[in-house]
Amino acid sequence: MAMVVKNNLSAKNTLNQLNKNEKATAKDLKKLASGMRINSAADDASGYSISERMAVQIRSLDQDDANTQNGTSLLKTAEGAVSSTVDILKTLKEKAINAANDSNTDEDRKVIQKEVDQALEQIDDNANVTFNGLTLVDGSKNDQVIGDGTSTHLTNENFADGTNMRTELVNLTGKDGQKLGIMPNDQVTISYVKDGKTWSNTIAVDETTLFGDMFSWDPCQSDMTMTTDLDESKIGTDQFGNDVYTIDGRSAITYRAAEPGLNGQIAGLTISVADSHGQSRNTTNTLINDFRETIRAQDPSQDNALVLQTGTKANQSLKVGFTDLRATALGLKSKAGDTIQLTTQVSANASINAFDNAVSKALDMQTKIGAVQSRLSYTSSNIVTASENTTASKSTISDADMAKEMTSYTKNNVLTQAAQAMLAQANQSSSSVLSLLQ
Repeated sequence: MAMVVKNNLSAKNTLNQLNKNEKATAKDLKKLASGMRINSAADDASGYSISERMAVQIRSLDQDDANTQNGTSLLKTAEGAVSSTVDILKTLKEKAINAANDSNTDEDRKVIQKEVDQALEQIDDNANVTFNGLTLVDGSKNDQVIGDGTSTHLTNENFADGTNMRTELVNLTGKDGQKLGIMPNDQVTISYVKDGKTWSNTIAVDETTLFGDMFSWDPCQSDMTMTTDLDESKIGTDQFGNDVYTIDGRSAITYRAAEPGLNGQIAGLTISVADSHGQSRNTTNTLINDFRETIRAQDPSQDNALVLQTGTKANQSLKVGFTDLRATALGLKSKAGDTIQLTTQVSANASINAFDNAVSKALDMQTKIGAVQSRLSYTSSNIVTASENTTASKSTISDADMAKEMTSYTKNNVLTQAAQAMLAQANQSSSSVLSLLQ
């Protein structure tokens, strides 16, 4: 090799290698310090993009899990209020059964009525339970109720197909083909509760008395009307505009409130048959008195159901509406504040079915809340699993293998020190030229 001074190629080559070694060592140090194999797009452009998308997904999934936990807490708050209402309604039915017993005087019933009034106030307090400022079961978070609202529908599915308002009571037949056993000279009493008031009427049966005659008295004929849909299995239309049918798809007798919404709500319908001596026909009453609320009365409302965002994409959510569980909506109090009465034997007896219907409404809401809670539990488990799996995938791409990176760092560190030593030697090689100048 020629002896040159101006361009010390050995030193330049050694310096270049030293710089490479130092850069490699610095990169290894950064990976070891951060624990990440990819610290910038320059390290692995495609890997960095994939890793960052996964990071966004993981954070979204973690927030979804937080949403489900908050949603569960909200539902537990609502469930507590509904559960308390159910307990109160159980007690109220006990009070109604007690008041219907003539071992009580009217003064006793007045005392019972005071308990009832206080219990109804507590039901309203339960309905106003809040979570983070949101009032839950007062109807303000209800699903949509279209049109003019829904009407109370009271349905009895025990009668033979073809039974209608022109069927003679003495020929009234059950689905099993057996007559109900109503005889001429029997007494039929019909009672119902509306706006906290009990209305009652008794008719004497003869061979020409029709089923519809039980309801053809004021104000009953103004408050209720028999449905006349051509499809006798159709009960009516629910709050969403969907048709509601009988459970077995066969015909049934349905009476609906003449006026939609809470103003026309019928809280309970009670029919009792007694023979000419005043003795109750219990078997007959079991069938004829079985009018159940198949569609509840609700005022029209917008869709105010709560939306629980449980997915990482738009509209991946769960909606839950809370129906109105105030005493008015349960049919136990009028909008004017008049409460259901247990002050007489007749009104106490009529209130038993009203409390049964109220219990059914509250239990429907409790069941719905429980079902959503169960679903959120599964949703949370699925989200946690997805987050774990996505984190594992991200780790494979972006996390540093510390043993491997430490080995690389050690190698590059040794090479850096060796290059420094060789650069010193290369710089010394030019000094040999001085011997020629002496």
